[in-house]
Amino acid sequence: MLFWGLTLGIIGKVLLGATVIMVHSKITHEKRIDGLVLMEMKREKRIALMGIVLMIIGYVLELVSYDLLGFISF
Repeated sequence: MLFWGLTLGIIGKVLLGATVIMVHSKITHEKRIDGLVLMEMKREKRIALMGIVLMIIGYVLELVSYDLLGFISF
């Protein structure tokens, strides 16, 4: 049950992050937005990507920590 809880939690978080990235991508293609705003949106998009990567790394570490991946041990 713990495995499924962690798995569903990470799927939800990654979907949320992906949605933020998609919105930022859509907005940055608008030509009527100020250049400073576009630069900030691109920066936020990179931060969101980093957040997704960190969530996935954290998920794997949690699985290893709870010994839910029996074939990997540190």
